[in-house]
Amino acid sequence: QVQLVESGGGLVQPGGSLRLSCAASGSILRFRFDTMGWYRQAPGKQRELVAAITGSGNTNYADSVKGRFTISRDNTKRTVNLQMNSLKPEDAAVYYCSLDDLRTTTLWDYWGQGTQVTVFS
Repeated sequence: QVQLVESGGGLVQPGGSLRLSCAASGSILRFRFDTMGWYRQAPGKQRELVAAITGSGNTNYADSVKGRFTISRDNTKRTVNLQMNSLKPEDAAVYYCSLDDLRTTTLWDYWGQGTQVTVFS
């Protein structure tokens, strides 16, 4: 089993920054090969993928966060981070860390419990 634990959420004013972290543990011998992603879900809205990073470091971002968010990973520490700058009220959501085990045919096989990001004036 793989466990993912997010941290770093909190309260921030518009224009502020937060850095989210996700720590992986358990049976993750292939962590460095698998894709990691950050999703978010605001109340009443569909869960959306905001950023993803492959084992080799290739990244992709939702258009709404390009230029403001940066995803990174440390395969030695088995962590993935999301640096969020210039935060907007519409960024407020629960942010989830997810891992896609590329050995399976299913997507996003493991999920964290989420961390709340609140943006307010």
